[in-house]
Amino acid sequence: MLAPEGVTVGLFRLKKAGIWLIIEKTEKTPDFFERLFAMEKQRRLRFTVLCENVVANLRGIGEHGFAVFVETETGTYLFDTGVGIGILRNSLTFSRDLRSVQKILLSHGHYDHTGGLKDVLSVTGPIEVHGHPAIFDEKYALEHAGEDMTVRFIGMPERRESLEASGADFHLGSGFRDIAKGVYLTGEIPRLSSFERGDKRLAVKRGEVYDVDTVPDDGALVISTEMGLVVLLGCAHAGMVNTLEHVRRNLPGAPLHAVIGGTHWGILPEDAVELSIKAIADMEVGTVGVCHCTGIAYAAKLIRAVGERGFYASVGTVFEV
Repeated sequence: MLAPEGVTVGLFRLKKAGIWLIIEKTEKTPDFFERLFAMEKQRRLRFTVLCENVVANLRGIGEHGFAVFVETETGTYLFDTGVGIGILRNSLTFSRDLRSVQKILLSHGHYDHTGGLKDVLSVTGPIEVHGHPAIFDEKYALEHAGEDMTVRFIGMPERRESLEASGADFHLGSGFRDIAKGVYLTGEIPRLSSFERGDKRLAVKRGEVYDVDTVPDDGALVISTEMGLVVLLGCAHAGMVNTLEHVRRNLPGAPLHAVIGGTHWGILPEDAVELSIKAIADMEVGTVGVCHCTGIAYAAKLIRAVGERGFYASVGTVFEV
């Protein structure tokens, strides 16, 4: 294993073997080593999908949105809030008390992940809301049909000021960071793979100009458990492979126990998705649960590729470690 530039490494051995890694701390030493050797683990983890496109168990309601109720031994979190149709009703249907949520975590600023935020705030009261500064960008989808173009707003439906007045205490950052014991947000994810090209329809309005939106706010939630890392995706606009490689770089050595969430494959070219599926199938991921913007056809292809490791994470799905 190589140390990042600017870090002097002395004796390199594993603490588990009763021998220590000695690092000479310099002003350039990143948090990388602190995370690597002081990584705390959650002994209990349970995800419950509250919002998703598909209802498979005849309970709850579906919507084009995503939200997951996250329970750990040290805290309860809500990852995204859906579009605002099902979050309150489904939380009651599946007996997940939103009043117990200690922090709300937003994967990015699109309406189908943030539209239920104000309703959730009406239940939680004042609460920390974590995300990236770009969640407040004025986001659009530009859809072309011949010479015609439809401009559709897809950003957060509520203004920041309105959400703050309803109790949102925004904590914004762009870097990989921990928010609790063994609980991390990825921050911005480098786009390194050649085949994860992103959604060319997406734009951000600045003044009167529509610029390409690379969705820098796209991020994931990572929880360290005794079984390994569990990664929860929102839409993976940065690419599912890019996201998992980013997690591996920041938390090296820990196995990927599971990855669950949306992949945004539904609107991408088939050749790009096939390459992503192959890469995921080749990765040593224990369990892969896709949903939401993946699309049913591509979800089926992935599940076929990974076999018993794969499943579809519909409304009401419970995943436990």
